[in-house]
Amino acid sequence: MRVAITGAAGLFGQGLVAAFSTRYEVVPLTRADADITNAEALLAVLERVRPELVVHPAGIPDLDICEADPARGFLVNCQGTRNVVEAARRVGAGIAYISTDAVFDGKKLAPYLETDEPRPLTVYGKTKLQAEQAVKTWAKHWIFRVPVLFGPGKTNFVEKGLRKIASGGEYVVGNDQWGCATHTVDAGMKIMEVVEKGPCGLYHLSNQGSCSRFELARLAAQLAGLDPEKVVGVPDAMLRRRTPRLKYAVMEMGALRQAGFALPRPWQESLADYVRTVLK
Repeated sequence: MRVAITGAAGLFGQGLVAAFSTRYEVVPLTRADADITNAEALLAVLERVRPELVVHPAGIPDLDICEADPARGFLVNCQGTRNVVEAARRVGAGIAYISTDAVFDGKKLAPYLETDEPRPLTVYGKTKLQAEQAVKTWAKHWIFRVPVLFGPGKTNFVEKGLRKIASGGEYVVGNDQWGCATHTVDAGMKIMEVVEKGPCGLYHLSNQGSCSRFELARLAAQLAGLDPEKVVGVPDAMLRRRTPRLKYAVMEMGALRQAGFALPRPWQESLADYVRTVLK
């Protein structure tokens, strides 16, 4: 199978390329290769490549950028995804879309199910939900909602903290944000398994277990042999960001269970493997 992966230079894009390359011919597409906001150029690329599957993580993942420039957020995340769906339809390829826990409002205080009604509070969450709706118009689709990402290849929440502490600073994080964490390569391998064997549809996906951002950063520091006391937890409101973060975004992986898939390993195990590579 030939697999095209959009956003291949991004954090999740690199994890997806690493995972799918273990089994398939992968065509990594960066923005320079295929701008998803240019429908004609994107279609020309896919007509040349002729993939059987398009994995689509490309977009603007930064909540504050989307909030500051909603038009850009909707252009890239919504219209860009519509263009990917139409191009995939034209070449007969399936599409695996990478969505987010930000489609929820964080007010449930119990793990979110795939059947729960989305209620996004942010521009970013709204753009991703509209993109999900576009993806559902093509029968050959899979949607994977993934939360906080860490993994090789690009700076992320975990690496940023480790480097800050290693250089003598403190890492200030929200201590009132509770959710799940996702190792990019682990998630990529599970996505590959689902598109090979599982039914189309919507899946929640992360490593097993839940944690706060504070707990995630603190354990990462400890695993790296750094002082975990250098991770300072404060209420998210004190960070003075443009966009408030969800207080609660734990997701239940019911669709994976129902389809008979084993869940990814616990987040602590994947974090330990990842941390060993960061400060080398």
